[in-house]
Amino acid sequence: MMILSGKQALVTGAGQGIGKGCALELARRGADLVINDRPGSEDAEVTAEEIRALGRECSVIGANVFERQECERLVAETIEKLGCLDILISNPAASRRCEFLDYKPEDFEFVINGALTSGFHMSQLAARHMVENGGGKIVFISSVHAYMPYGLSTAYNTAKAGLNHMARTIATELTQHRINVNVIEPGWIDTPGERKAFGEERMKEEAANMPWGRLGVPEDVGKAAAFLASDDADYITGSVLRVDGGIVLKDCRADALINSPE
Repeated sequence: MMILSGKQALVTGAGQGIGKGCALELARRGADLVINDRPGSEDAEVTAEEIRALGRECSVIGANVFERQECERLVAETIEKLGCLDILISNPAASRRCEFLDYKPEDFEFVINGALTSGFHMSQLAARHMVENGGGKIVFISSVHAYMPYGLSTAYNTAKAGLNHMARTIATELTQHRINVNVIEPGWIDTPGERKAFGEERMKEEAANMPWGRLGVPEDVGKAAAFLASDDADYITGSVLRVDGGIVLKDCRADALINSPE
C-alpha cells in the first residue's frame, strides 16, 4: 500500500470534498504533502490534522489559485517546505449554475478562470520544477460534465471539456521529460458542496437511481488519484479516467429502456 513512500505532493482545494479525499489517499500510501485551500480555511487545518494522524508530514498553504501570482507563491513555498515536488493534484473548484440566456458574462469568466485557467497556472509552474527534478506526476480533476452537456452549467461544462484537452496537450509536450499528465473525471460525488446545492433528500433519491446504487465518495476519486500518481501508472499519460459509478451509462441500461413508458 505504501506505493508513494518518499514522494512529495501538493493538492489544491484540499479543505473538503474531492480534494480532501485525494490528499488523504495519497497520505495513506506514504506521501508527504502540502495542501492548499483558500486563505484562512479552517477546513484545510482539519484535513492536515487527519493526514498527520496517519503518520505523514503535512503543511497548509492558503492561496487563491485563481490568480497567477498566488499560484507562483504556492508552488515556491511548497518546494521550500517539501524540498521538491513529485506530484500535483490540481483540483480547483468554481461553478455557478444559471440558464444560458441569463448567464452573466462575469460569472462565465469567473468559472472559466477557476476551473480551467487556474489548472494551466498550477501545472505549468509545477512542471517547470519537475523538468529540473527529472520527472513527476500531474493529475487534473475534471468531471463527466466534460462529456455530458448538463443544463444550467454552460461555463462549467466548457471549462471541464477544455481542461481535458489541455491536459492531453500538456501530456504530449511533457513526455520527453518523463512527466505523466492524466485526468480524472468524477461523476456525482457526495461532497459538502453538493449537499448544499441539492439537499440531502434529493441526494438520496438520485443515489438510488445510480447504476452502482450509490453516489460516489471522495475516497473513490482519491484512490484513482493515488494510482495515477504512483510508479504503477508509469506507462499511462494523456489518459482520462472516469470515476463515475457508470453515470454516463445510466440511460443506456436495458432495464431503463424496457421499463420506460412508450
